[in-house]
Amino acid sequence: MLTIHQRLGTVSPVSIDARLTLTHDQREKGRLRAVSDAGEEVQVFLERGKALQVGEFLKSDCGKHIQVAGAIEPITEAHCHDWQTFARACYHLGNRHVKIEVGDRWLRIKPDHVLEAMLIQQGLTVVSDNAVFNPESGAYAPGTSHGHAHNHSHNHESGHSHSHINGHAHAD
Repeated sequence: MLTIHQRLGTVSPVSIDARLTLTHDQREKGRLRAVSDAGEEVQVFLERGKALQVGEFLKSDCGKHIQVAGAIEPITEAHCHDWQTFARACYHLGNRHVKIEVGDRWLRIKPDHVLEAMLIQQGLTVVSDNAVFNPESGAYAPGTSHGHAHNHSHNHESGHSHSHINGHAHAD
């Protein structure tokens, strides 16, 4: 049995001894029992409140390196062609504190017929699928970055406005 108390981050160690494929709900837990992809029992004892990331590495008490992978699970994916519709849908989901994975005018949520109906009413196309669910970790989550593993880059130079106390914003 592998017992884990240590996170190593997302930089690959020299060797990977095991892979642990977990659903989103499992990755949210600081304490869990699971089975590695090779069939070895694993116990995880980490701090609560910080979800495991897909691609994160852990170290067992016996010195083995374990990589966390995302399990394929049921999801609802919604997409649209314009940013205003997409932003409105994200706003309404956020207003309901729904965990959401965000892409380029697409989003994923856990299946929920009420939320799916709302997204359709907002003008999005909704499909049921199976995929790794890797939602955003939240703006105020400690020590987090984007909760998704898609390759992309950000340009934080210009192209966005800033609010100021005196009420003016930069023209873009």
